[in-house]
Amino acid sequence: MTLIDPAGNAVQHAAHAGHCGASAVPQQRSRRSPVNIRGTVPVLDVAVPVFNEEGHIEWSLRRLHAHLVDSLPYSFQITVADNASTDTTLRIAERLARELPSLKVLRFQERGRGNAIRHVWLHSPSPVLAYVEAGMSIDLAAVAPLLAPVISGHSDLAIGTRLARTSNAIGGRRSTLVSRGYNILLHLVLGARFSDAQCGFKAIRADVAHRILPHVRDDSWFFDTELLVIAERCGLRIHEVPVDWTDNPDPNIDVVRTAAADLRGIARLARDLVTGRIPIAELRATLERGPCPRRCPVPK
Repeated sequence: MTLIDPAGNAVQHAAHAGHCGASAVPQQRSRRSPVNIRGTVPVLDVAVPVFNEEGHIEWSLRRLHAHLVDSLPYSFQITVADNASTDTTLRIAERLARELPSLKVLRFQERGRGNAIRHVWLHSPSPVLAYVEAGMSIDLAAVAPLLAPVISGHSDLAIGTRLARTSNAIGGRRSTLVSRGYNILLHLVLGARFSDAQCGFKAIRADVAHRILPHVRDDSWFFDTELLVIAERCGLRIHEVPVDWTDNPDPNIDVVRTAAADLRGIARLARDLVTGRIPIAELRATLERGPCPRRCPVPK
């Protein structure tokens, strides 16, 4: 079954993982309550934004579904978010949804990866939300390490990073250099501390997402960066997971146009933070973790 969002954009816009010990300082935050994995709704909802992916979408979805079935000890759902594809992507996804349990399709009339992820996350009943790129260039062995700190309550968000020393990249030297340059720019202009904003592999607690997402304005590729910068400014824990990945350039991405949009996004977000359009103090108060306890174990 395919659910259609006629408006295309129905949703109105309105820290690194710490290792805590006996010498914790007040700025560090305690862990949240673990996620209930025995509830009646799927514990995890994985959004897969797609646009004209007919060449590999069936392989990608079958691979992801099989991996989650084999590796997760709790329930999950995969939500394919089709961004107005003009090829047979939607038809393939709908056929797979009739065959594979826990797979559904959501159709959007307008394009925008950020818009699709925001809509899926805000309307999902699952307590843990994630997304992965349709190209599945990430080694899915990183799924469990990505989800563990979010489910345990240790971290608010978890992101894959292709730029860690222990990450392994196959090909994509140019992509790696571009990503490093982009993250250096984020560090200089926005004071960001995370290492890889653009890796299409992230997870977040739903209670945190529902507070932050109404303030994330970008509907496209800058969505990830804006989400992470706001989360970091709110004092949330961002757990980074080194990933192995294979460079798989998306032919649907106009690199020059995307880069220009990212630069405009950085400038706009910097203004929003300076002018107070984003209520960071209010968000920090509502998302406060409280003092770090004597022992705050990091999930394995």
